[in-house]
Amino acid sequence: MGAECRYELAQAAYVKLALHALKHPATSVNGLLVGRLVEPSSSPAVVSVIDAVPLSHHPHHLPLLPTLELGLTLVEDHFATQGEGLAVVGYYHANPRCDDTDLPPVAKRVGDHIFRYFPRSAVLLVDNKKLEEAVKGKSRDPVVQLYTRDSSKSWRQAGSDGSSQLVLKEPSTNVVLADHVTTKKWDKIVDFDDHLDDISKDWLNPGLLD
Repeated sequence: MGAECRYELAQAAYVKLALHALKHPATSVNGLLVGRLVEPSSSPAVVSVIDAVPLSHHPHHLPLLPTLELGLTLVEDHFATQGEGLAVVGYYHANPRCDDTDLPPVAKRVGDHIFRYFPRSAVLLVDNKKLEEAVKGKSRDPVVQLYTRDSSKSWRQAGSDGSSQLVLKEPSTNVVLADHVTTKKWDKIVDFDDHLDDISKDWLNPGLLD
């Protein structure tokens, strides 16, 4: 299914997942991608990723399905009430080591979980080296690698770098990301772990990018 799709990543989703990874460079981080299938009859079909919801930064939380399912339920319920047809369309993950570019088993398991009800789901893996270059203003390339599930139920990187299937909706997104980094906006991002520790912290991050 994934090979038949093009994924358009909105600036808000992209910047949030990048800031989440930057806030916790020594641990794995993960989150959910929210969006919709906007052109199901076109070839290729287009999945628009509108937002990202940061879930976790504690390594021991990442493999726990109950935590994930609670997060999924809350995210789905929230966006269902918005009346905009938004749903969870994928998952993102960042490894703690700069040289670790392998998609870990937990990302595949979560991807499989989302795939059950959204068969065009995507998994994005943050490329930490590209992220470093982007925040220094040295690159406009996406800092994530796109993985989709093939007919053998394996998650494979799309193309050599996923560039043909993954596009940034706004070409200047990395410039905007670099601006947010200079103001240390990454320090203000809240994930679901933070919310569980202090329920006054809003995991939807309203106003974060204003």
